[in-house]
Amino acid sequence: MRETPLTRLIGVRHPIVQTGMGWVAGPRLVSATANAGALGILASATMTLDQLRAAVREVRGRTDQPFGVNLRADAADAGDRVRILVEEGVRVASFALAPSRELIGELKEAGVVVMPTVGARRHAEKVAAWGADAVVVQGAEGGGHTGEVATTVLLPQVVDAVRIPVVAAGGFCDGRGLVAALAYGAAGVAMGTRFLLTSDSTVPDAVKTRYLAASVRDVTVTRAVDGLPHRMLRTELVDALERSGRGRALVRALRHASGFRGLSGLTWRRMVRDGLALKHGKDLSWSQVLLAANTPMLLKAAMVDGRTDLGVMASGQVAGVIDDLPSCAELVERIMREADETLARLRAVR
Repeated sequence: MRETPLTRLIGVRHPIVQTGMGWVAGPRLVSATANAGALGILASATMTLDQLRAAVREVRGRTDQPFGVNLRADAADAGDRVRILVEEGVRVASFALAPSRELIGELKEAGVVVMPTVGARRHAEKVAAWGADAVVVQGAEGGGHTGEVATTVLLPQVVDAVRIPVVAAGGFCDGRGLVAALAYGAAGVAMGTRFLLTSDSTVPDAVKTRYLAASVRDVTVTRAVDGLPHRMLRTELVDALERSGRGRALVRALRHASGFRGLSGLTWRRMVRDGLALKHGKDLSWSQVLLAANTPMLLKAAMVDGRTDLGVMASGQVAGVIDDLPSCAELVERIMREADETLARLRAVR
């Protein structure tokens, strides 16, 4: 069980992936995950090119184990970011949106493992046909932007449809879940919220406390932030957005957009273009377009500044059953021990 197509592909010891969560998956968390024998993914969407290169080098200075970087396939500078990964010898490139055939080809030619995240069988089939090396399949239980199909329904569909390693995401936090995913035919599991809630995560303690106090019912799916289904903890901001009329929501969006523009250096034209890219094919208001472009600012408010009243707290449903803050090393060791114990119990009932 400890050796799967995923571990052989990437060279990690355990079939566990820490996802590239914006403002959360920084060098400290990624390197701690890698040193624990799992695959850490660095979140780069909120970084400038120079910051990305510096972060990659910081991870490299903290670990000699494989790690990855998460990229936005629709970013205007995606090509520049790919070149940084290649130049710095990053092992894995992951994507929240399906990358183009050309981007996959460029990465593969350089020897980088390409691992997009998808939420539908047809998307998995598409990226597999374009040459992706593996695919992360996130069911509706996962945090952040999510679909409507549960992992237990989506995962076997994708496993049956493609011939590349499939990593299961959405609803996983322990060794029993790992065994269940492998039984479905997955090559490993990917977890975000579980790694966010570790002692190696740089998320402020007050924010972690808010997560630990949440019940399963406190994890909601809302379209109020950017018009897309978004799984997160219910906070004061979510309540305000759901109560606000379009005029008030637009004012709030402009204020957040202005803050993100100053932080990121993006022009108003670029922010609107990014928002419209998310709007494609969807009936979004202008406030939602702006919020879609500067959602990173809303995440930063909570995950960096500790303002749970003003920020977005993306969360998988598993937040409602997590009650401790182990180190990454302790977490990975515990998951593998629980998986061994689960398999032993299953063998005993034969």
